[in-house]
This record gives sequence, structure tokens and C-alpha cells, in this order.
Amino acid sequence: MKGQHDSITVKRAFGPVVEGEAVISEEGFSPRYDLDRWTGIITKLGHKLEGTNIKDKICFFPTAKGGIAAGWAFYDIKNKGIAPRAFIFGVTNPVMVQGAIFANITITEGWSQHPAQIIHTGDWVRVDPVRKIIEVLRRAT
Repeated sequence: MKGQHDSITVKRAFGPVVEGEAVISEEGFSPRYDLDRWTGIITKLGHKLEGTNIKDKICFFPTAKGGIAAGWAFYDIKNKGIAPRAFIFGVTNPVMVQGAIFANITITEGWSQHPAQIIHTGDWVRVDPVRKIIEVLRRAT
């Protein structure tokens, strides 16, 4: 049976229910400047996730970075088949939300506690936007 330590709640959420491997970042994210939009790999030099492929992942970022280009960048990576299954932001902006909705990528904002307190990179999680909950289904080994 899962307890509260196995889940976090979010303030806002949109998109389908998705499951996938968690990638936890302590640094914000810009789809335009941090990501190689041909491979899905974070290539910004010095980014804490440099070299990480976000394709099909559940990506946790404390903040969203970027402006109007984020909207088309989300659609671009979804169209190329290299998008994550979900973006989980502590704080985001309307352009990122609009881009995620347009690309049909699950997106959330605000969390009951910092995800790194209970979720680790490699854990398998489920994001349920209707219930506004993220649950750990399986721990990384």
C-alpha cells in the first residue's frame, strides 16, 4: 500500500495520464537553449543534466526558462518523437503551458513538496493531471 511518502500533489496540471522514468533536475529548463532538438539530449554546457536524454521521461524542473520560442519548441520535439512524456515544473510560465497543450505533452506546476525529497532519477512514476498527483510506482534499482 502506498503512503503519502510515495506521492506528491501539484497545484495545476494538464494532459493525459502518463507513466515513465523520472529525471530530477535542480536546474531550470529551456527547450530552446538547453536541449538539442534533434536528439532530445540536454547539451547546454554546465547544465546539471548535460548529456541526459529526456525522450519518454518524466522531467522534473524547478523552473521554466524561456519565452515565446518554448511554445513551438515543444511542438517540434513532440513531432520529432523525442519529447518527454511530461514536464513537472515548480514554476512555469503561460508560454510553456501553451506549448505543452499544443503539443499534447502533460505538464504540471507547483508541488506539495520538492520532488527530490521523495522521487529519484530512475524511479518509475505516474502523473495523473485530473487527480493532480504524481505517484512513485517502482523505485530504481
